[in-house]
Amino acid sequence: MGSELAAWFQTPPGRYLLDWERERFAEAVADAFGYHALQLGLPQLDALAGNRMPHRWLALPEVPDAPPDGTNATTPPVLAPTGRRVDLVSHAAALPFPAASLDLVLLPHTLELSADPHAVLREVERVLVPNGRVVITGLNPASWWGLRQHRAHWMARVGLAQTRLARLYLPEAGAFIGPWRLQDWLRLLSLEVERLAYGCYRPAVRSERWLQRWSWMDRWGPWAWAPLGAVYFIVAVKRVRGMHLLGPAWRPTRAAAAPAVVARRHGDPSPP
Repeated sequence: MGSELAAWFQTPPGRYLLDWERERFAEAVADAFGYHALQLGLPQLDALAGNRMPHRWLALPEVPDAPPDGTNATTPPVLAPTGRRVDLVSHAAALPFPAASLDLVLLPHTLELSADPHAVLREVERVLVPNGRVVITGLNPASWWGLRQHRAHWMARVGLAQTRLARLYLPEAGAFIGPWRLQDWLRLLSLEVERLAYGCYRPAVRSERWLQRWSWMDRWGPWAWAPLGAVYFIVAVKRVRGMHLLGPAWRPTRAAAAPAVVARRHGDPSPP
């Protein structure tokens, strides 16, 4: 599945989508502070390039495609396509990090390619520190691109698989997860959505020339037809309910009680 998606990212629409995501990730991670950050998946994009945390890791959520002879089947590649080193290969639902140890986790299209996206989100919630952030991108099934993909599947089901209308536009790898469903999943895990954005509003065309002709749609899209963007971008924060900061365990000392002074009129008997 990963190789099919990687090949699609080399096409004009794939590069167009990666450029948009690269800008959004750069904005989101520039002001994210902490010590440990993890990008899980999509090595074609160095999403942590603009982050300043001292420890940043790139992980692949599955073992790369094994060679025919089976040798080095579990050895991760030394470099990602961006030239960045791949630090580890791990199951996305069983990360090798202790609980509450990561300040930032990036999931660029990771949930779409996972067999159990619910388990991946639960694992991300486990490793995030309180108020840590998770950043997610995914293809929008309710976009122009998603509708074209659905049309191709429908044409194939009715016996017209050999026609031009049945040609898939997006890679077959993975499954669409709508942003409305994803927000419900995040809410159940106490991951509060801080930002939701859509992008890539140009029609589902294949050539660079036609993509450039429709570039004006990206300027109008966020205001005219925002939820129809081909990709969505979500930033969520881990909230821990009932957590509050404790002050120092001391009480202000009371002033020592002074003897009361009672005024007496002249001629009143003195107290015994």
